[in-house]
Amino acid sequence: MTENAFGRIVWTDLTVDNAAELRDFYRDVVGWRVMDTDMGGYNDYTMLAENDEAGTAGVCHARESNAGLPPVWLNYVGVPDLDASIECCIAKNGSLVHGPAPLAGGRFCVIRDPAGAHLALFQEKAKEP
Repeated sequence: MTENAFGRIVWTDLTVDNAAELRDFYRDVVGWRVMDTDMGGYNDYTMLAENDEAGTAGVCHARESNAGLPPVWLNYVGVPDLDASIECCIAKNGSLVHGPAPLAGGRFCVIRDPAGAHLALFQEKAKEP
């Protein structure tokens, strides 16, 4: 993620108990292709649009760092300092719902805004010089 990704939606996924069933549902309904994503003992699923090699969205099992996430399509927004964003969220009458927790290439959390909407925040791990 670059500084240009700060404040932008950088990923979206759905975390559910029955990920394989929902993977097939969205594959059939939307036409997404499926790429297995090894999670060390099980697979989550990267969903790809036609001619897409990077991935459009994810369908994930509610396990490991995803255990306890709400079963909603969750947008991830890039932030430069996850801890500062969490502090600001709480100071502005939002709440921390999940995390912070490790996620491929960085850390994430899920917040709830004062209206009750959920959003994930993602901070990419600093690149080593």
